[in-house]
Parts: sequence; C-alpha cells; structure tokens
Amino acid sequence: MSIRPATPEDVPAILQMITDLAIYEKEPDAVENTPEMLTETLFGENPRAFCEIIEEDNPVGIAIWFLNYSTWTGKHGIYLEDLYVKPEVRGKGYGKQMLVHLAGKAIDNGWSRFEWWVLDWNTPAIDFYKSQGAVMMDEWTVCRVDGQALTDLANQRP
Repeated sequence: MSIRPATPEDVPAILQMITDLAIYEKEPDAVENTPEMLTETLFGENPRAFCEIIEEDNPVGIAIWFLNYSTWTGKHGIYLEDLYVKPEVRGKGYGKQMLVHLAGKAIDNGWSRFEWWVLDWNTPAIDFYKSQGAVMMDEWTVCRVDGQALTDLANQRP
C-alpha cells in the first residue's frame, strides 16, 4: 500500500469512489460531479481542492481535502471532505494511514487543525475517529445554504 497525490489519470477512479461513498451515505443520486469538473477542480490552473490516493496495484481509496482557516490561530488547516476506502480492502489500516498522512501534511506545513464531518448514524466511523484522537464537536451545528435557498439569498444583494 502507498499513498500518493492524485493525477489526472486517476479521475475516473476518484469519481467512482465518490459515487460509491454517496451510495454508502444513502444519497445515491446526489453526485452531480463530472470527470471534467473534477479534473478542473483538482488539476486546473488554480486548484482549491486536493486528492490523495491509497494504492495497492490500483487505487483503492481516496481522501479529498482543502484548506480551511482559523481566525483564532491565524493558520490554515486541512478540511477532509471525503475519506473512502473500498470495502474489499477495509480492515487493513488504510484509513488510519491516510489520517496519519494528512496529519503529517498539516504539521509539516505549520497548519493548526485537521477537521472533517461524520454522519451521526455512522457509528463504525465515529468509533474509529475517536480511537485516533478525534473529538466530536457536539456543541456545533453545521449550517448549509444550497440550491434554491442559495439563489434566493444571493438575490438579496443590493
């Protein structure tokens, strides 16, 4: 097993794992991403999101992440958008190695945080993350505006 930065050639495998994750998270029709969009996001002129590949002989897992910023620490951090390991290779420690890899990236760059969300029904993931030192931020509630609500909010501009 190795972990490496994704390349444009990985886009089909990445998109398939994004779709597989959406199915696991009970949102099989939610993926609107396309190979072209993903290529531009990860490998365009000014990428704002990044992907690491877990590889045996072929890609078997991904971590898609981007930088966030803490006004309190004055430093960036990593926000992990997706961590996915194919079911047939789960239990080999690949997810843990990806967390270790990303934590190292944060430390090496002087970034102060490593954060992500987990669905409250996903107790295996919650238990795993807690075993790695993650603290559940129970006092915080995620807020999101998207779709028509996002359009409506933006239309309030003067």
